[in-house]
Amino acid sequence: MSTVVRRLLDLTVEEHTLTVPLVWSDPSDTRTIDIFARVVTREGGEALPYLVFLQGGPGHEAPRPFHATTAPAWLDEALARYRLVLLDQRGTGLSTPVGDADLQRGASAVAEHLTHLRADSIVRDCEAVRTHLGVETWSVLGQSFGGFTTLAYLSTDAASLDDVFITGGLSTVGRHPDDVYALCYDKMRTASEAYYRRFPEHRDAMRRLVDLADAGGIVLPDGEVVTPSRLRSAGSALGTDDGWQTLWSLLERDPASNAFRHDLMHAMPFDGRNPMYFAFHESSYASGQATRWSAERTEPADFREDVTLFTGEHIRREWTETVPAFRPWREVALELAEFEWPRIYDADAIAASGATGAAAVYVNDVYVPMEFSLETARLLPGVKLWVTSEHEHNGLRSGPVLTRLIDLAQGRRIR
Repeated sequence: MSTVVRRLLDLTVEEHTLTVPLVWSDPSDTRTIDIFARVVTREGGEALPYLVFLQGGPGHEAPRPFHATTAPAWLDEALARYRLVLLDQRGTGLSTPVGDADLQRGASAVAEHLTHLRADSIVRDCEAVRTHLGVETWSVLGQSFGGFTTLAYLSTDAASLDDVFITGGLSTVGRHPDDVYALCYDKMRTASEAYYRRFPEHRDAMRRLVDLADAGGIVLPDGEVVTPSRLRSAGSALGTDDGWQTLWSLLERDPASNAFRHDLMHAMPFDGRNPMYFAFHESSYASGQATRWSAERTEPADFREDVTLFTGEHIRREWTETVPAFRPWREVALELAEFEWPRIYDADAIAASGATGAAAVYVNDVYVPMEFSLETARLLPGVKLWVTSEHEHNGLRSGPVLTRLIDLAQGRRIR
C-alpha cells in the first residue's frame, strides 16, 4: 500500500493505493488488484467524520476535486461537514482499470474478471479502505449505482455505517431486471411525449433522422454507422435536468453538418471511453438472475412501431456489431448476458440494519424508477425520504440535494 499527500489551495488530498484480492470470497484465489481512494479535507476539517462517496455507473471512477470544471457541485457542502473519501470503483480510474488492452487475455478471461467487479466486491474494498484509515464507522453518499452499492453495504456490513445518503439509487431488491427495464420504457415513453408536446415539430425531425439512419446515412467521426436504435438512445439525456437542451440542439441541426455528427456522438449514453458501462450495465440490476439482454427482450410493441419514442439506458445486442468501440467486447458482453449473477442484496439484513440517514427519490427518474425505489424504501424506516419532482436523476450534481438530505436526516426543515 502507498499514501501520497498533496496540498491544493485550501484542500489536503491524501492519495491511498491498496492492494486487495480480486476475489474476496475465495481466499485460495491469489489474484490481486489495486484500489485507489482520495481523502479530501478542507483546512480546519481534520477532526471531522468521514463520508465515502460511491459513484454512479457501473464502471465510472470517482470525480476529481482539483478543478472547478471537474469538482462535484456538492463538494463544498460535503467538506463543511466531513472528510470526503473519493473511491475509484474497482476496474475504473486508478483502481486497476479495465480497458481494451485486457482483451488480449481472451474474452472468457475478461468476462470472468468482470464478474468480480460488482457492488458486493466494492463494499469489501470500502471496508479495506476504512480499516486502512483506522476508522470505526463512516457515513456513505451513494449516487445512482452508488446507491445500489450502499444497499449491498447494508446487506453485509451495516455496522460500519453511520448515516447513509442515497440519491436516485434505491434499487429494487427483489425484482427481476426485466421488471426494471420494462418500467424504464414506460418512463421514457412519458418523457418522450412530454418533449414532443413542448417541441412538436421535432417529432417529424426525429422520424426523418431515423429514416436516414436506417439507410446508413449517419456516420460519426469515429466511423460508426449509426443505427436507429443507437440514434434513439440519445433520449437518455431526458433523464437529466437540462437534457432536453441536448435533444433540442441535435434535432434543430442539419444532419449533414459536422456539428450534428459530433454532438450526436457525445449525446449517446454508451461510448468507448468506458466499455465496462456497456458490457457490464445490465448486471447492476441482477440479483440471482441472468440478464440475457433484458432491455432488448422487454421492448414494448409501441416502441417497435413508433420510431420517434426515445430510449434511455436500454442497451442492444446489435451494438456489439455496429459500434466500433464495442465490437472488440462482443464476446465478453455475450458471455456476461448469460452469466447467472449471484444474489447481491439481503432484504432481511437491510430491514434489520437500523440504517439512518436520508434518500432522494426522483418522481420522473427514467433510470431508477420511483415505484421500485419506494418499495425498497419500506425496508429502511430510519432513512427519511425526500420524494421530489424538482430534480431529475442528476439532482446531486445540479442542485442542493445533499444539503437537503443532511437537513432531513438531522431533523431540520428542508429549505
